[in-house]
Amino acid sequence: MSKSATEFAIALAQLNPTVGDVEGNAAKVRAARAKAAADGADVVLLPELFICGYPPEDLVLKPAFQSACRMAVETLARETADGGPAVLVGTPWVEDGKLYNACALLDGGRVAAIRYKVNLPNYGVFDEKRLFARGPAPGPVSIRGVRIGVPVCEDIWLEESEDYENVVECLAETGAEILVVPNGSPYARDKTDLRLSIAVARVTESHLPLIYLNQVCGQDELVFDGASFALNADLSVAAQSPDFVEDVTTLRWTRGEGGWRCNGPIVPVLEGDKADYAACVLGLRDYVRKNRFPGVLLGISGGIDSALCAAIAVDALGVENVRGVMMPYRFTAQVSLEDAAKLAGNLGIRYEVLPIADAVEGFEKILSGPFAGLPRDITEENLQARARGTLLMAISNKTGAMVVTTGNKSEMSVGYATLYGDMNGGFNPIKDIYKTEVFRLSTLRNSWKPDGALGPDGEVIPVNIITRPPTAELRENQTDQDSLPPYDVLDGILERLVEREQPLAAIVEAGYDRAVVARVDHLLNIAEYKRRQAAPGVKVTIRNFGRDRRYPIVNRFRDAGTPLPEPDETLVTRGSRASVEAFEG
Repeated sequence: MSKSATEFAIALAQLNPTVGDVEGNAAKVRAARAKAAADGADVVLLPELFICGYPPEDLVLKPAFQSACRMAVETLARETADGGPAVLVGTPWVEDGKLYNACALLDGGRVAAIRYKVNLPNYGVFDEKRLFARGPAPGPVSIRGVRIGVPVCEDIWLEESEDYENVVECLAETGAEILVVPNGSPYARDKTDLRLSIAVARVTESHLPLIYLNQVCGQDELVFDGASFALNADLSVAAQSPDFVEDVTTLRWTRGEGGWRCNGPIVPVLEGDKADYAACVLGLRDYVRKNRFPGVLLGISGGIDSALCAAIAVDALGVENVRGVMMPYRFTAQVSLEDAAKLAGNLGIRYEVLPIADAVEGFEKILSGPFAGLPRDITEENLQARARGTLLMAISNKTGAMVVTTGNKSEMSVGYATLYGDMNGGFNPIKDIYKTEVFRLSTLRNSWKPDGALGPDGEVIPVNIITRPPTAELRENQTDQDSLPPYDVLDGILERLVEREQPLAAIVEAGYDRAVVARVDHLLNIAEYKRRQAAPGVKVTIRNFGRDRRYPIVNRFRDAGTPLPEPDETLVTRGSRASVEAFEG
């Protein structure tokens, strides 16, 4: 409890929930509250929908799940009768037959107040409009005599529009003194700066200090990086929490003539490739641990993709929980065998060699009748990949270890992968990492690793793996560049097609060869059916395959590559103006 009317302590519980583990999440609330009490906090703040885990998707529509969440919240509320810190915790909440994304204030042995999320995101990875009812404009809640505004996540993100309620303005006008914002904000490259700019805009318009609390976890494809922070009303940084780790920190606010102010700890956060690598580690770690796999295994080819995935796996899970399997055939070069063995030795993982000649040649013998009179082609190459995939899945079935699949975003984009072969697996830590970025992250890992990484220091990926031209080794003297443009060219085109959705004409205008652009676009379109069957993987970019980019498999539309025509206003009536705006956009 605060010692005077001029002091107020808020504990930020940047924690890792598990979707559906209502009791486990409630236990985390109790542990955070106990620490907050020891630190003299007046209130402990938990992230958005923490009780159920975020995002709960359609699980939150189950009445039994809604009831379990409410019972957990009411139990926690009764426990606050001990006079300790109040609790602000995110939870689904049913009221008058409507389901809300809510934040509950628990204090004095009861649910003292409920505030509902007003602005429901319905873009990218978010589908909240189909799950929750829109809440009414909120006023602040009173905690130990301090009026706290609780805008929930998206309530501070959107700018003025027809269906946007300015929650921050409403809270400021109704007497809020401090804004606390519980979030479930997924990681994406360079998103830290975006969050800060949004928070600065809200502080500027409200003249109120703001606390931005984010969860930290991996949940299926999404990674939440934490990186919670606080701003004073003069826009100075009041506190900065670490990223990619759990953290409970109590911020002590003092009220003066200019309102509430805090000078809390400021911890540097990761940026660029380091943040991407840490996201991949956290995403794989939580996927494996929360699904209770005893460990992972992966094919080690001597190539850079499997090498980077092996390093990520060891950093995430420890050497004792990672198993590498080399599966050579007659096209496997000796240098690949040597590099794979050196990688396994550097990482310290269990490693074995399982030649696949008997399996491949057995398949070919069985298929000799159906294939009679037909020339050898990519079919025989794919048999090699599928034999390897079958062996990995067999070991997985026998041991319970999950197969890590290792295709990068460049390959996933253009279909340079074999269904039921090298695409076999339960999770892909580099699914949203382009090939040029794979090279960068591999070089980075040899000189750095994230705090808390369980792998060895120093060079773990042999330099020869990084410098050697990539090859699938499915035929003699094969390299990736036999089938694909140089990766710097390919990735530049793909980033414009996938992340930016640029027309082909704009990409050509940027300096790329028209024929190459058209071919890459064609490969991107026809590979949709493969991507739909691919394992989930960590989202790193602003637009990943899966949650962000949802294209139909059956799709006849193709960009002809010609400049977009100007809309003909004479063909559109006044009542159809929205159609013109959509066309222009």
